[in-house]
Amino acid sequence: MSATSEGDKRSIQNSFVEVLDETLDGEDSPSPYTQLADLASAMLPALGLNSQTELCIRIVDLPEMARLHEEWMGEPGATDVLSFPMDELRPRALGANGSLGGQDEPDEPGVLGDIVICPAYVETECDEPVSQRLELLIVHGMLHLIGLDHSDEIEQQEMFTVQQELLDRWRGQGEPLTRGVTSPLILGMMSESD
Repeated sequence: MSATSEGDKRSIQNSFVEVLDETLDGEDSPSPYTQLADLASAMLPALGLNSQTELCIRIVDLPEMARLHEEWMGEPGATDVLSFPMDELRPRALGANGSLGGQDEPDEPGVLGDIVICPAYVETECDEPVSQRLELLIVHGMLHLIGLDHSDEIEQQEMFTVQQELLDRWRGQGEPLTRGVTSPLILGMMSESD
């Protein structure tokens, strides 16, 4: 993991996942959000993506999130998370031995996109530890980046089931993330992408 600073921004990179904390006041302040890069890095192969896939996680304040929310979603005020896909990457199928596509790595790496999170908004809206909600938002954002949505009741139930499975596995309940995803929804997406 390496860290570089650019003025009032702190960039932490873990493999191919970068956390850009735009809320820090000083260059010497360490970001409290570095663990989000670890979660996102572990999620890549679990979702059938190349482990060298690039992802940027931006940590922003309320005014920046409100600006992005209005500009891109047409809705006023801040929100907790926004996802911006880049290469429209989709999961790849698991081989018989549990590896992705029967290979060590699926296809070529690409740029998954950006996840923008506003911890200040999360602090005012959640009744659980903020760190747990931020983990949920990373998983939620990554599921959006691979094409899942929750625009109707059925999609919401499917997406939130996958989200909970991945969170449970990250938190040590069930199969480790390195075993690949077991959700029928993701497995269905993987078979469609072949």
